[in-house]
Amino acid sequence: MAVESTFGQPSPLLERAAVEARYHNVDALYEETRDMRLFGFILFLLADCVLFSSFIFAYLFLRASAPTWPPVVNGTQIGRLDVAFGALNSIVLFGSGVTMHFALESWKNLKTRAFNVWIVTTTLLGIAFLLGQAHEYTSAPAGLTWSGNAFGATYFTLTGLHGFHVFAGVCYLIVLTIQANRGVYTGSKYFGLTAGTLYWHFVDVIWVLLFVLFYLW
Repeated sequence: MAVESTFGQPSPLLERAAVEARYHNVDALYEETRDMRLFGFILFLLADCVLFSSFIFAYLFLRASAPTWPPVVNGTQIGRLDVAFGALNSIVLFGSGVTMHFALESWKNLKTRAFNVWIVTTTLLGIAFLLGQAHEYTSAPAGLTWSGNAFGATYFTLTGLHGFHVFAGVCYLIVLTIQANRGVYTGSKYFGLTAGTLYWHFVDVIWVLLFVLFYLW
């Protein structure tokens, strides 16, 4: 089996082996604390899942209890959300998940310039998603308000909570970019980047559920 391409560049198999070797080339204390931090971070994401699940089940209960959905306000049924724009905004967020994956993989393979391109792209896409969400809030159908009805309350609460997580993620990505370029992380020690990637994928997954609930169902 060849380990180099016809252009003399390392093959993906050889690159994966190098990444694996660097990952384990750390002192025992760091390896132990890295595993503990990863476990703790996963528990944090699971706790966040419980938080979102509570609101989602409340939404499902309210929707199942309502005679019509979207509800009727002042004799007129609230209009549906803009599915086309919501889908476009979703593509922006899901695309940022792809770029974040490439950012982490670039760092693992010691490609600093590519890492910077991908993580900055991820940050910009996250900001674009937030701007798109703000546009949807300002152009919401008539009658869709946070205090006016159950649909508005659950929509603004859940998407607002998710938007806060995206905003926190954008701030986290900016910090990670600064840290990476100041030498905080190495080819062997980059737990912060791993945590950032897991968090960003988490907000992607949550948005899949919210998009289905509010836009497609």
